[in-house]
Amino acid sequence: MAKVSKKPLRKNLIKELDIVFSQFIRLRYAKNEIAECVTCGKKDHWKKLQNGHFMSRANYSTRWNEDNCQVQCMGCNVFKQGEQYKYSLYLGNKLSEELYLKSKQIVKFADVELIDMIDYYKQQVNSLIKFS
Repeated sequence: MAKVSKKPLRKNLIKELDIVFSQFIRLRYAKNEIAECVTCGKKDHWKKLQNGHFMSRANYSTRWNEDNCQVQCMGCNVFKQGEQYKYSLYLGNKLSEELYLKSKQIVKFADVELIDMIDYYKQQVNSLIKFS
């Protein structure tokens, strides 16, 4: 019997997008593969840092928003719950307010939109790795 190719499960698309988007966020400002936490200034290899969200990643409207995501160390992102106050100082009042309002919107991405974002961020990551 011929094997029928299955459509990827939505949860797998979301997981794959989370991974490649996180790599992009951690690489985009890295210099010589070293990135800096936006809330405490710790510098480390981009692979040892995290993608910190200003507005929670539970909000799909801002989960993959490049303005909402910045490099954070594990201490700030996990143990200090994202240091949201310091994060807001980094972003500034106007952008913090815009992200807050956007996070309250209900958004459901179609699977094809998730696939398009995965492809886009894979290309971005590959170009950043080549030049880091």
